Amino acid sequence: MPYDEQLADRIRGVLKGKRNITEKKMFGGICFFLKGNILCGIHKKNLILRLGPDEAEIALLRPHFGPFDITGRPMKGWVMAKPAGFKSDEKLKAEIELAMQFVKGLPAKD
Repeated sequence: MPYDEQLADRIRGVLKGKRNITEKKMFGGICFFLKGNILCGIHKKNLILRLGPDEAEIALLRPHFGPFDITGRPMKGWVMAKPAGFKSDEKLKAEIELAMQFVKGLPAKD
């Protein structure tokens, strides 16, 4: 199943005007990068968020959120949200902002 292009467009809308954002197809979907570090992405219809260990633990307690695990090995500090977890544009923006707070603190990559 290909990734959700409508969700990709919604994410592009949230990230529009932000500096140092790029995108690349990965994980059978698409990922958005901030200064070379993965910020968020899409796997099928699900939103992938890089939140860091502390914020990811909190997110995992919320409905519609689970570990980012597409290989049988969950990635620490990452979560995957089902569409009900980011239904509104405001909710999607809030989730991406959480990821930005973590990723901004990482060293830039080439």
